[in-house]
Amino acid sequence: MLSVIIATEDSERLLLPTLSALIPGALAGVVREVIVADAGSRDETAAVADVAGCKLVVSPAPLGARLKSSAAVARGSWLMFLKPGTVPDATWVDDANRFVQDTERSTRAHAAVFRSTPTAHGPRPILADAMALVAAALGARPRPQQGLLISKQLYERLGGHNGDGADPEADFLRRLGRRRIVTLRSGVATAVG
Repeated sequence: MLSVIIATEDSERLLLPTLSALIPGALAGVVREVIVADAGSRDETAAVADVAGCKLVVSPAPLGARLKSSAAVARGSWLMFLKPGTVPDATWVDDANRFVQDTERSTRAHAAVFRSTPTAHGPRPILADAMALVAAALGARPRPQQGLLISKQLYERLGGHNGDGADPEADFLRRLGRRRIVTLRSGVATAVG
């Protein structure tokens, strides 16, 4: 069902917690494949991807072009874009699966992002959680660090990531528009690398 796409560049340490968080999805049959779109890392990013069974696509192309070309070869009908170090919480599998099923039954084209939470290091401060909820309620634009879950069909219809933009992930979220983006109940934290 899901093809997870992670763009990396010297991301060995940050890639590990992200891949670990995807294991429950793979065991549940929700994650079909993980594609690591690497920029030619000089660290052990390729070795980490290989040991984890990821498909490694190495290209010196800009970030947006790597994301777009990885989406083009993805076998899943749904794409989940994550940044290295992004760690979805334990409820992400059920939440993502429910969102996909609900969206496929409706006629509305939607995408989803994870709820933003504090870093994965240490206890989650209540104030930070409250601030994230207030920002979402006031219509704050989702950030690339929140991940993105989108049907491959909608992604292609919108033209995918801009191949040469300064911030292709934020640009794509902007083009997608807030009205089409649902915030999942599951949170996502950023690991410190």
